[in-house]
Amino acid sequence: MNDTSIMEQAVAGAGLEDIYEKVRDGVRLSMEDGVRLFKTSALPALGFMANMVRERFNQNDAFYIYNQHVNYSNVCTNLCKFCAFGRESGHDQAYCMSVEEIADKIRERLDEPIREVHIVGGIHPDLPYSYYLDMLRAIKEVRPDIHIQAFTCVEIAHIAEVGGKSWEEALQDLVDAGLGSIPGGGAEVFSPRIREKLCPEKLPGDKWIEVAKTAHSMGIKSNATMLYGHIETVEERVEHFMALREAQDETGGFMCFIPLAFHPKNTGLEDVAPTSGIEDIRNIAVSRLMLDNFPHIKAYWIMLGPKIAQLALSFGADDLDGTVLEEKITHMAGADTSQAMSNREIEHLIRGAGRVPVERDTLYNRVAA
Repeated sequence: MNDTSIMEQAVAGAGLEDIYEKVRDGVRLSMEDGVRLFKTSALPALGFMANMVRERFNQNDAFYIYNQHVNYSNVCTNLCKFCAFGRESGHDQAYCMSVEEIADKIRERLDEPIREVHIVGGIHPDLPYSYYLDMLRAIKEVRPDIHIQAFTCVEIAHIAEVGGKSWEEALQDLVDAGLGSIPGGGAEVFSPRIREKLCPEKLPGDKWIEVAKTAHSMGIKSNATMLYGHIETVEERVEHFMALREAQDETGGFMCFIPLAFHPKNTGLEDVAPTSGIEDIRNIAVSRLMLDNFPHIKAYWIMLGPKIAQLALSFGADDLDGTVLEEKITHMAGADTSQAMSNREIEHLIRGAGRVPVERDTLYNRVAA
């Protein structure tokens, strides 16, 4: 009996034959299928199916990028209950980097083959529209060839409001200044119930989708996320997937989905238990199965830890993010992972999972060895 036959027996034993047949035949899963997958205890069967889709998209490859993170300010008017990063203006832990300080951060690492600068920050009430454009221009002046992935959909809506611009006008200004693509943060969980309870000041979920679709209509690629493991239900998680899948059907502009494990330390939800490795792996697998039109699923090692991220490469994930440096958002919520890994360390993790490491750029073009 071969490995596939053994796993098909595991699928049958879990009562998931009908879902397996859909996955095998490339038939789209339903809302009800997604809920059943979240509720099954048959993790090996779930992983077997997710890996089928993962290898259909990306064979045995596992991607990573040589990147640098810049979190320009933690001053934020939203102050979401699940966030340990944001601070009110005037708080003794509040900070805001000047454009020159940001340029210095880029300048410090000019001797490294960095391909992407990843920039996110808080919804700062006082920064002028020009700050965001000047930041991008300054980075491009220091490092003209770098790809800048910057500003979540929430930030873009805020930047547009500050500038008295439409989303499209603001995006065009940002692109002209150096913006290359948009990260996936700020999506959290789209459920209005969740947003009312945990982040009532934040851009609503349907508006997040609309900003992303506006960017896609302009040829700007983006990522998408979901923050899980707080007070959301599995049904709300699947609804989140369904909304993303529908938007992707329309635009094709999402490159990657990143499930983000909630870290409760130093947040307004400290009584919530951290996610388990099992829950993390389950979210990777179900997202791979439900998001059948997303080419990539990322196991973000900064949040998951290197070992769970490595395991996730067999449960639907095909990307580990990158080298990173000075990531502040997750670490202020108590993450005890390191803030950087070398290319060599990432490639070692990937090979240890039986995968082939592939260095990429932001848009998933392969970097020549």
